[in-house]
Amino acid sequence: MLLLFPEHPLNEYREILFLKKSSEKMTKWEGEGMSEEQAREISGIMNIQSLSDFSKILDKCVSDASAVYYNTVENIEMTSGYNMQDSQLRDSIQHKFPLLEERPLGPVLLRLRMIKEPEEIDIIKKSAKITEAAYRSVFKELKPGMNEYEIEALIAYEFLKNGAEGPAFESIVASGKNALTLHYLENNGVCKDGDLLLLDIGADLAYYASDCSRTIPVNGLFSKRQSEFYSANLRVFKQAVSLMTIGTKMSEFHQEVGEFMEKELIDLGLYSVNDVKKQDKNNPLWKQYYWHGTSHSIGIDVHDPFDREFPFHAGMIMSCEPGIYAMEEGMGLRLENDILITEHGPVDLTADIPIEQEEIEALMNK
Repeated sequence: MLLLFPEHPLNEYREILFLKKSSEKMTKWEGEGMSEEQAREISGIMNIQSLSDFSKILDKCVSDASAVYYNTVENIEMTSGYNMQDSQLRDSIQHKFPLLEERPLGPVLLRLRMIKEPEEIDIIKKSAKITEAAYRSVFKELKPGMNEYEIEALIAYEFLKNGAEGPAFESIVASGKNALTLHYLENNGVCKDGDLLLLDIGADLAYYASDCSRTIPVNGLFSKRQSEFYSANLRVFKQAVSLMTIGTKMSEFHQEVGEFMEKELIDLGLYSVNDVKKQDKNNPLWKQYYWHGTSHSIGIDVHDPFDREFPFHAGMIMSCEPGIYAMEEGMGLRLENDILITEHGPVDLTADIPIEQEEIEALMNK
């Protein structure tokens, strides 16, 4: 447990890390615990105390405070028991110090998590390289007749082999019509000759995520219609990345990307210019084929907390993921890369993962 009191008059109480002390029994069951020296080296915090002393030290600090920030769940969609320990701690402090002002920690953490420090950006770059290794392995090994779970196993193997903790989220390995389910997780279908395979994967490195989607031909060659869909989506993707600059708002960004998509869907013959003229402007036709948002924040969670009304700032890492899903043609595809917002424009952290059709086909047929 971590206790921060940056304005305490005594330096030793400004930051305190509490550890569970190891015992002979714990060592037999769980191995050696973290020592105080290791904790200081990892965290930079000098004052390390036993977790058994937490309540005593907390009471002393709270008695010198005018307000406490609580790390409690503020999402009303969460179940009541989700954050039981923090809720119990809050109740205990309120019982002992009923006049103490309480404040939510969430808004403070939200801004900290939206804009990444250089060290965080470096970890996500490394996570993206591990994700690249997994994709290149899939390009090499995928063949018609393989099961989706074989591909999922190959991805997990590459993540672990290259030093990741594993996948940052459940890998989506969706062949054929399965790609029409956005969060398809069964991964038990057969990858058939002539179908596309949609992959949405990312490695978890040091508790930071990467997130990348590719859609590739199971047999190594895009058909004419698949190529048309892919090229249209890739053009939208490239236009979308160019908009990811400082000052852009998420809601405006998605709307503009939707307008790019509208033109491409007309060219694909999915609807006509006259259809667009008659459409409900509050429910445009492009939303029938492009079902999700274009971007989300990436960090400790693959969908990191984000204020959608807060404009893009330097240091944010955002996904860019347009997709086309045509039920009538049984085809779904998505392309997704991780984009760092900088003072000099967008930087693609996943740019080394092949995305051009020609390169994908060449790798799959090497």
